[in-house]
Amino acid sequence: MSKIVNKGLLLIISSPSGAGKTTICKKLIDEVDNIDLSVSVTTRKKRKDEIEGKHYFFKNEDEFRILLLENEFLEHASVFGCLYGTLKKEVISKINKGIDVIVDIDWQGTRQIEKQLSEDIVKVFILPPSMKELENRLGKRASENKENFQKRMSEAKKEISHYKEYDFVIVNNDLKQAVDEIKLILFSERLRRHRQLTLNNTIKKLI
Repeated sequence: MSKIVNKGLLLIISSPSGAGKTTICKKLIDEVDNIDLSVSVTTRKKRKDEIEGKHYFFKNEDEFRILLLENEFLEHASVFGCLYGTLKKEVISKINKGIDVIVDIDWQGTRQIEKQLSEDIVKVFILPPSMKELENRLGKRASENKENFQKRMSEAKKEISHYKEYDFVIVNNDLKQAVDEIKLILFSERLRRHRQLTLNNTIKKLI
C-alpha cells in the first residue's frame, strides 16, 4: 500500500513568560522530524549572532508597514516598541508541503491566526507548576526593579486567564514529560482525516 501524504499543521504554543515555551519549542525542533520553527519578521535591530532568514527576517518600519498593507501577515504585534509579524506565505507554503510549523505567540496572536487558518492550527497552552515557581523563574532572569517584576507577574496572570481558548493545556512541571506530551498531541493531530491528503485514493484501492 502506498504511503499516505499528509498536509502539515501550524502548532501554536502559548504560555506566560517564564513557563518554558521557548525551551519546549527548541526541544521539539531537535527531536521531531518534519517540523520547523516559524521565522518572524521584525523591525528590531539585528544582533551579532543572528542570521537573516534563520532567526528573523529583518525589515525597517516602512518595509513592515508595506507588508502589513498587502495583508502578508497571519498575525502581527508591537512588543517593546518593535514590530513583529508571522508571514502568511512562509507558513502556508510549508504546510502545503507537509511540513509542520511551530509558532510561539500570545493569545492575541493566536486569535489573529485562527481567523485565517482555523482548519490547520493546533493550539497548546503551557502552564507553570505554580505561581510561586513562576515568580522564582521570573525573579532569576530579572535584573529589574520591583515595579517591573510586578508588571511581569500581572501580565503572566492575564495570559493564563485565556487558557480556555486553547485545544490542549499542559503543566510544565517536568520538561521531558511536557515535551513528550506535546509530541503525542502532534503525532495524533497528523493522523486527522482531513490532513491525510491521499486517504481517499487509499480507501478506493482497499474497497
